[in-house]
Amino acid sequence: RRVLLLGEGNFSFAASLCGAAGTYVVATCYESEEEVSGRGRAAESIRRLREGGAEVMFSVDCTKLKDYFLPEKREFDCIYFNFPHCGRKAGVVKNRELLAHFFCSSAEVLTEEGEIHVALCNGQGGTPADQPRREWHNSWQIVAVAAEAGFILSNVHPFKAETIHGYKCTGYRSQDKSFCVEGALNHVFTRSMPLLYLKPMICEIELENQKVSFQVPQVLVDKINRGFLELNSNHPVRTVKEKLTAELSQAFPLQNIDYCLSLLHRGHLNGICHSNIFWTILSPEDAPSTEEMSNGLANAVSFSHVDFCRDTDKNGCLNVQEGCHMSKQYYLRPSLLPYAQAIIQRGTFLPGTLHVLSGPVFRKCLITPYSMPVFHEMVFVCAVNRGTENSCIQMLVNNIERSIHSLHQTVSSFELNINLQEATSFETTELNAFAAFESQLSKIQYFISMEIDTSGFCEKGSCVGIVRTAHYELISSELVFVFASLNLDLLAMLICGISDWRMLWTSDTRFRCQFPRGELRLFKSFSLYPPSYVHDVSFWVPDGEQFDELAFHTIARWVSGEMVTSIQLIDSFQQPETGRKSLCYRLTFQSCDKALSRQDVAEMQLLFRKKIKQCLRVTLR
Repeated sequence: RRVLLLGEGNFSFAASLCGAAGTYVVATCYESEEEVSGRGRAAESIRRLREGGAEVMFSVDCTKLKDYFLPEKREFDCIYFNFPHCGRKAGVVKNRELLAHFFCSSAEVLTEEGEIHVALCNGQGGTPADQPRREWHNSWQIVAVAAEAGFILSNVHPFKAETIHGYKCTGYRSQDKSFCVEGALNHVFTRSMPLLYLKPMICEIELENQKVSFQVPQVLVDKINRGFLELNSNHPVRTVKEKLTAELSQAFPLQNIDYCLSLLHRGHLNGICHSNIFWTILSPEDAPSTEEMSNGLANAVSFSHVDFCRDTDKNGCLNVQEGCHMSKQYYLRPSLLPYAQAIIQRGTFLPGTLHVLSGPVFRKCLITPYSMPVFHEMVFVCAVNRGTENSCIQMLVNNIERSIHSLHQTVSSFELNINLQEATSFETTELNAFAAFESQLSKIQYFISMEIDTSGFCEKGSCVGIVRTAHYELISSELVFVFASLNLDLLAMLICGISDWRMLWTSDTRFRCQFPRGELRLFKSFSLYPPSYVHDVSFWVPDGEQFDELAFHTIARWVSGEMVTSIQLIDSFQQPETGRKSLCYRLTFQSCDKALSRQDVAEMQLLFRKKIKQCLRVTLR
């Protein structure tokens, strides 16, 4: 294990590491050997290092590290830089610049799995770990500076100088004087996965005994066919599903029917509003060539308009243009409930058996903390005799509650409450978390809500499921069908303490490795205190048109790769003379798993402005 130490003042820290089993130390300082040797304890520490087999180097500039090592010796497993400073009375701006150049230089000599340790005095870093915390503009902004070089903060802990044998800090204002390290913090950085720049994607499936291809809406390209629920998956969403199923099978005869579920539906939705649906067109012939995709398909993003027939009425419902073939209208499934309905109508439903369906569902939504354009839905359906449906609902919910409690207790000691509430006690927008339509199913009767008694991320009363009942007279006048739908993604988040739904979809192996197969654990974030950036955009709305806010949010999701965490309307103005309306929105950008720099966000914002002008026909201000 090769360890590089930078900016050593008297080499006492390096000497404390020397001799550790399996560690090769390279200790450096910025000054010359003559300048350093006169400092207290420096000569003794240098002697100990050399006798212990360490390498000692002088006059090393931390911003040009690759210049000091041959290519075969440039890979270090760990780099330490304790209390960096430009010297004398340098301000925060100069020290930010030093850190920025240091991180860029370190990226050239660090192994892929390596770590960078930076110790700072209390308050300098600017993270919530600093107590008291400085104002952001008066700090060194270390997480934002590191992000510029592709690093994320993966750990932060106290720098306990008293536990380091022989260590004595020095260098106060470039002198051989100590400084206060009480409350100092050690910041541990690791490499981030690169930001994804997703190319258009054609997906091929078998539909109605025919192989067909369709273009995946750009906002969903990295979420199609991820296989979270497949047999070989150790994703927590699958673990939650399997454990819930196992628990419920002890109370009900159970039958899984996931095998026959298609990603696509076809045709009209019987007058239901289409604004939440991802539409697409099938291509039974050969898929487009790469050149065709790069020339034309890159802009084929599904907005709240229908991609192939862009006009909608004032309510956001579809107006089909002449020449659009209804036989080619397909949409990504927004719920699994219609599949249950179809099974019932085919007469293949077994009364008294709990039928279970699960899989990803898709629907457009505004950007909010718990609004997911894709999530894994789990649907339970049971046929019972008329008049017994309420007892069946209570029995089903009680068993779901016990199962979730059982899962939660294996992970966390926080108190968990699950409630069955009348639908009237929730806002109607809660429906969007489960289905974009209710085709031939009765209205929602109950919501299943969860509360976790902690000051953490979970808002009290988070809705994780719905319960409905329906009658099918043509099948049986004596049977009532009970439907329950659960959001597996939200359940996994609440049980495992995952504060951001986007983390479920990360491709970073540091997420999956925390969940060995069949186990649920409290999630420990590998990207702490990620920086956030705010940009405003204002524009004139086209005359006579209603502004499509859902399309606005969908474009933001697409151009940022889900890096926009909040969109707020901060100003609305109507010009008295002309009646023109101007809107101003504030966008907050933040990544939960990757390094996101100011430059990255500036490019996203420019693309966003371009796309809303092109797609929503607004006039930018």
